[in-house]
Amino acid sequence: MTPAPEPRRSRVAMSTAEQALRRLELTIVRRLDGLLHGAHQGLLPGPGSEAGDSRVYVPGEDDVRRMDWAVTARTSVPHVRDLIADRELETWVLADLSPSMDFGTAAVEKRELVVAAVGAIGFLTRRVGNRFGAYVLHDEYVHRMPARGGRPALYGLLHSLMDAPRGRPVADAPDLAEGIEVLASARRRRGLRVVVSDFLDAEPALDPDLELPWERPMRRLAARHQVLAVEVIDPRELELPPVGLVSLTDPESGRSRQVRLTAKVRAAYARAAAAQREVNRMALRRCGAAHLVLRTDRDWVADIAQFVLRQRRTAHLTHRHPAGAAR
Repeated sequence: MTPAPEPRRSRVAMSTAEQALRRLELTIVRRLDGLLHGAHQGLLPGPGSEAGDSRVYVPGEDDVRRMDWAVTARTSVPHVRDLIADRELETWVLADLSPSMDFGTAAVEKRELVVAAVGAIGFLTRRVGNRFGAYVLHDEYVHRMPARGGRPALYGLLHSLMDAPRGRPVADAPDLAEGIEVLASARRRRGLRVVVSDFLDAEPALDPDLELPWERPMRRLAARHQVLAVEVIDPRELELPPVGLVSLTDPESGRSRQVRLTAKVRAAYARAAAAQREVNRMALRRCGAAHLVLRTDRDWVADIAQFVLRQRRTAHLTHRHPAGAAR
């Protein structure tokens, strides 16, 4: 669906937004550029999908699933077929800008961290021929921003995210499961798919064995694409301060309730919050999605850098000791 027309902004506002995006790009490029893997310019390292040349099989290092049986039969020597890394990457992001993202008690709000995460992925995957598009969960629609290549298109997408008005309670608003379903249903070439959200449901599940509402479409998405789930967290969502009587408001429904934050209530809240995050972690693991956690009270650039380096090490170990290969 097409977003509502944007109101005209003053030159001062446009200049401020432009400066913020330039600072974001400089921060990302200076601290994160060069961490990507090979010719496939994606955040998640791994082989490509195009078949390359055959070479002699090396026991303990090569995946037997890549065995080239035709060459093996012809030469009587085991051969494997290498894969050529994709040089053109199509990345689609689902950015959650629902009312629960308009919250933050530390350095930034969660919605600002969403823009930063989308910008980091966009700037790191922006190469010649690569395209970047987005779906945005906002109010009663899942907005679509078509995939385009080049820096101006990425800047335009980030401007739209920055200028989106704050979320408001809407009856029957699309939830995260519907947004992921839209992303998974789009028949496009294989590539990188990123979901940036707080993964908070209206009725959180605390049993790790139960299937979450968004788990099935996420599994469908991961079956075809490389998937990165970016979970955005604020420290107040993990534990409450000892401030006595407070009025708490659900941003999704607008309902309010007064609660006295006793030690017992705060301890129960912390246990429930930790259990919910563990349920999310296990669900994403079952789906086969890479999981990156960004917090509003931490250096998100350092967290992304550590995540990319950790993924590279994991991919290296998987390549050396693939499942099913002789050791």
